[in-house]
Amino acid sequence: MFVRTFAGAVAGIDAVAVTVEVNIAGGGLGMYLVGLPDNAVKESEQRIRAAFENSGERMSGKKVVVSLAPADLRKEGAGFDLPIAVGILAAMGRIDAGAVAGTMFVGELSLDGSLKPVRGVLPVAVRARSEGLRRVVLPAENAAEAAVVDGIEVIGATTLRQVVGYLNGEAEIAPAVPADDEPFAAAATHYAEDFADVRGQTHVKRALEIAAAGGHNVIMVGAPGSGKTMLARRLPTILPPLSREEALETTKIHSVAGKAGVTGGLMTRRPFRAPHHTPRPGEVSLAHNGVLFLDELPEFGRSVLEVLRQPLEEKKIVVSRARYSVEYPANFTLVAAMNPCPCGYYNHPTRECTCSPGAVHRYMGRISGPLMDRIDLHVEVTPVTPAELSRAEPGEPSAAIRERVVRAREVQQRRFRGVEGVHTNAMMNAAMLREYCRPDAAGAALLERAMERLSLSARAYDRILKVARTIADLAGREQITAQEIAEAVGYRSLDRGNW
Repeated sequence: MFVRTFAGAVAGIDAVAVTVEVNIAGGGLGMYLVGLPDNAVKESEQRIRAAFENSGERMSGKKVVVSLAPADLRKEGAGFDLPIAVGILAAMGRIDAGAVAGTMFVGELSLDGSLKPVRGVLPVAVRARSEGLRRVVLPAENAAEAAVVDGIEVIGATTLRQVVGYLNGEAEIAPAVPADDEPFAAAATHYAEDFADVRGQTHVKRALEIAAAGGHNVIMVGAPGSGKTMLARRLPTILPPLSREEALETTKIHSVAGKAGVTGGLMTRRPFRAPHHTPRPGEVSLAHNGVLFLDELPEFGRSVLEVLRQPLEEKKIVVSRARYSVEYPANFTLVAAMNPCPCGYYNHPTRECTCSPGAVHRYMGRISGPLMDRIDLHVEVTPVTPAELSRAEPGEPSAAIRERVVRAREVQQRRFRGVEGVHTNAMMNAAMLREYCRPDAAGAALLERAMERLSLSARAYDRILKVARTIADLAGREQITAQEIAEAVGYRSLDRGNW
């Protein structure tokens, strides 16, 4: 007997519908799996046989051929166990063939017949909806994650026996219900950290506000203990809350990476990724729509840092293989922190640096010029004085700063309405710079003098204009004046001669 059902194969952060065709006929014995399966899919036969035995089922004694189409797409992972098992049982007549129509299955089978959660169920559910299927059946632990997709019924099961009973109408499984929007909205702006806890550092907080408002990258340079990490960890608290579309896209990435968690549902907060100096692959994409924090930047390998140049410029990562390439979104705000020298006290107001000028130069030289050019804001972080630390009154709370950031983002949203792929000032191209970032006469003259004195590159020139545009947006001004240009130039501290 021939039966067709559906599964999903993850490709990047999206999924591709896979047709699972099962044919059982005489003329041989055993199970034959075709359609470019990887080792995990090939091993599904042994898991399915054991799961059948422990679920009261028996594998057919005839020749079983399972085809996974399209045949030229490599199938990876154990998530094909459930669709293959259901297809075999339907072909054997143990499940009504009509019950599997219009349904996508995903899940790994344990030897005892229970279902284990798998990665990437959110993009699989999205693909099932776009293919016009009416429901997706998957492990119960993945149900909440897939339920955020509207327009498709999500059935979470715990065992293969429960799936068989459900498809045969012998057991009921209530469809998973998506989480309410109210808790989503409340959690989106609730953080344990707050800028109110920060004493002093007014100029650094101002730079981070500009970075949040315009999507600009920032590097903080200062002595150990000056508060660089503390400030960086508070940047997500002033970023605009995730929109529903951003939350869905971000959750898809974490779902594919297996980091969405068993509780499921949409991610409510912007990601904050702070990898070690030897980061695992995928950290850049996991920071999509959030913050990538690189502490002690010179300690990262040169090859690791140079890889950042593509996502910083194009907001995506392209991974190429022999037969295909996969594109991952990587629109993040880079926040880097570093000491000014090996001992950490170059330019320190009270402590003496023990490094030679050559050692300082070599240390700073670990960061390439092209990478530094792609960082819009260079900020010196000086130690907080004892008087500032002893002040009882709290600083400005994150909520107040976030309100200004949101207003500035709304201005940019109106400015770039209808322009695909551009949402913030940091993403403007050359044509947009000429249209939206023209300073007045005094501002243009000031910028020209700064370019000559600091010997800035053309890319730095563009970055200054983008930052100045964001400063004007925060102030509610349409025209970029010398005031905005002066402040933007002040954030190019690493381009000055004393570095």
